[in-house]
Amino acid sequence: MTLIKSISGIRGTVGGRPGDNLTPLDIVKFVSAYATWLKQGAAKEKAKIVLGRDARVSGDMYAKLVAATLTGLGHDVVNIGLATTPTTEMAVTAEKADGGIILTASHNPKQWNALKLLNNQGEFLSAADGEQVLKLAEQEEFDYAEVDDLGHVIEKDYTQYHIDQVLALKLVNRDAIARANLKVVVDAVNSVGGVVIPALLKALGIKEIVELNCEPTGKFAHNPEPIPENLTQIASTMKEVGADLGIVVDPDVDRLALISENGEMFGEEYTLVTVADYVLKHTPGNTVSNLSSSRALKDVTEKYKQQYHAAAVGEVNVVAEMKRTRAVIGGEGNGGVIYPEIHYGRDALVGVALFLSHYVAEGKKMTALKSCYPSYFISKNKMTLSPGMDVDKILNGLKKKYANEKVTDVDGVKIDFVQGWVHLRKSNTEPIIRIYSEAKDEVAANQLAEEVIQTAKSLL
Repeated sequence: MTLIKSISGIRGTVGGRPGDNLTPLDIVKFVSAYATWLKQGAAKEKAKIVLGRDARVSGDMYAKLVAATLTGLGHDVVNIGLATTPTTEMAVTAEKADGGIILTASHNPKQWNALKLLNNQGEFLSAADGEQVLKLAEQEEFDYAEVDDLGHVIEKDYTQYHIDQVLALKLVNRDAIARANLKVVVDAVNSVGGVVIPALLKALGIKEIVELNCEPTGKFAHNPEPIPENLTQIASTMKEVGADLGIVVDPDVDRLALISENGEMFGEEYTLVTVADYVLKHTPGNTVSNLSSSRALKDVTEKYKQQYHAAAVGEVNVVAEMKRTRAVIGGEGNGGVIYPEIHYGRDALVGVALFLSHYVAEGKKMTALKSCYPSYFISKNKMTLSPGMDVDKILNGLKKKYANEKVTDVDGVKIDFVQGWVHLRKSNTEPIIRIYSEAKDEVAANQLAEEVIQTAKSLL
């Protein structure tokens, strides 16, 4: 069974049986539930809903189903076609829409797709709202519109709007970026980033752009998660062409990974850390990241005598904590930058523009810039869940085992040791337990993770 219903949306593999996978029938059912919930919340018969998608092979087929289902319920659809997740989020508020749907499975391989559901603020649904949608889906009591009350579809393109909004940010220094005469390599893994990121770079005045996998075919040239083992092509290209830096995005362009001039990963964790350094230098304030993110953000925040706050994993949780603390910058350690000045959503376009503004202001090579920040290493592991596996038993057992350490259980279990930390939590997007550990070097991080993993296995 690969249909996953969670705070992160409805996600599954294409094909197979309804209820087990993300089939056309499942699309219709969950979209009907969402639209019914939206109508109840908006207290009106006809809502306006923005629809965007990444370049997955199944995206066009599912987008037609989504649009037909929404209009069949009497709602109007603004179809923005191929669009990044942050572009779709921004289109919701620009259109003064009642909600939005994004068809993307983020970093998952091409056989996956998902429905990501937005509220009228262009933000992901809260856990409570998501539960209401799931409940409606199970009841399957939908009231479709009569022929004279069917909704309509209009098509718009919001890519340039998004780029213009990024360029208008006060901290984006287009002139300095253009003067730097940078050579940049882009790997967009054959999705919408292949259209958007080169367009943004050109708008920032960058003339030398080497494009890898930028044709939005949906046939990903490599596993789309932007981690080192999947980025060997751009690593070698960086050295071949003598580029200043490399830019890697996932299929829906909410995560940003950077490559240094020597072909090595700058580190997804350090995307947010570096951007936060730049923002805090000009705009003092609080910062937020999730429990699985590096301590480096806390260190940088405290350097500016500001306060750092940790949130449960999940963009909606980070956004809630950012609003509560009035944070000026936040995000997640997977390369997700959230900058409230433009909108409350992870946005690789914003990340690129702010990072480049900082990079050219510092005047250092990527490797030299990275060395300015606290050095930590995060080890990312996972345990595959088999049917019937009791995750709560594992997590509760770990809490008892490590009761003498600092344990946080607002999201899975995080164990803070003097020399580092380990965070275990059930994934919202895959049938796994994610196990992140951090220490001052790779060996120490792996040792921490291995100790806790072995303990967890002993509890099965």
